[in-house]
Amino acid sequence: MELERALGRLISVGTLLAVGLMAVGVAVMVLTARSPLEAGAASFDPAALPGQLIAFRAEGFLWLGLAVAIATPAGRVGAALLGYTRRGERVMVAVAAAILAVIAVGVVLGVLTG
Repeated sequence: MELERALGRLISVGTLLAVGLMAVGVAVMVLTARSPLEAGAASFDPAALPGQLIAFRAEGFLWLGLAVAIATPAGRVGAALLGYTRRGERVMVAVAAAILAVIAVGVVLGVLTG
């Protein structure tokens, strides 16, 4: 039961963090009178994120919030895999590993076809 509670907290915290980051991004857009539809909007560049966040640019917060929202479920599956491994639940370890493999294949295919 403790594992399930921890996994639930992980999803809750990840969701709240993602929503908070995106809310900051939207607030910065409103305060700077920027439109989300304006030409030349920044594309996702992980290397540029730290600079965008330090400069308090809206796109940095929006991209990071989106990345956290996408990574949270995968993190939950990874944490479940570790928890099931510790508890010796082989079937659930296999299920979690298979889900992570599907996620990894999706990421690789997305990057390659990107």
